[in-house]
Amino acid sequence: MQQPNYLRSARLWLAVFMVGLVLSGVTAFPLETELRWMVSVLGTSPIRPMAEATHLLPWIERVYNALSKTNAQYPFLAYGTDWLAFAHLAIAVAFIGPYIDPVRNKWVVTFGLIACAGVIPLALIAGPIRGIPVGWRLIDCSFGVFGCIPLLLCRRAILAIERQALEGLALEGSRV
Repeated sequence: MQQPNYLRSARLWLAVFMVGLVLSGVTAFPLETELRWMVSVLGTSPIRPMAEATHLLPWIERVYNALSKTNAQYPFLAYGTDWLAFAHLAIAVAFIGPYIDPVRNKWVVTFGLIACAGVIPLALIAGPIRGIPVGWRLIDCSFGVFGCIPLLLCRRAILAIERQALEGLALEGSRV
C-alpha cells in the first residue's frame, strides 16, 4: 500500500498560498488602472443592473474617482499601496523556507495563520472607521479565512511528516 506523499502536499498548499500572496501584491500596484477597467466593465455589461442594485458599481465608481483625483494631485500617497504590494511579495518569499524544509520552518506557517487571523479584527475595526461598506469588510475578512485553508492543510501535512519521521526513528531504535 502506497503512503501519502505529505511533503508534496505541504509544498502544494504552500505554493497555493504563495501564489495568492504574489497575486495580491502585484495587483496592488496598478489600482487606478484596475478600477478604471472595473468601472468600465460593470457600467457597460449586462450585469450593470445587478451591480447597481447591490451598490457595487456606485462604490467602485466612488473609490475610482477618489483614487484618480488623489493620484492626480498627490501621487506620492500611492507610495503607501506600493509598500503594501511589496509587503505581500516579501511575505511570499518568507514561505520559501517552509517550501524547502517544511518541518524545520513550520513556524512560518504558524506566522501565516496568525496573520490570516489578524485580517478579521483589522477589517472589522478599521473598516467602519474608514467608511468601508459592510459587504466589502466581509470580502476583506474572507481573505483571512481563505488564506487559512491552504496553511491549515499544509500544517496537517507537516505534522504527518513529523509523525512519519518519529515512527521511522522508533523502528530504527527497535532494531538496534
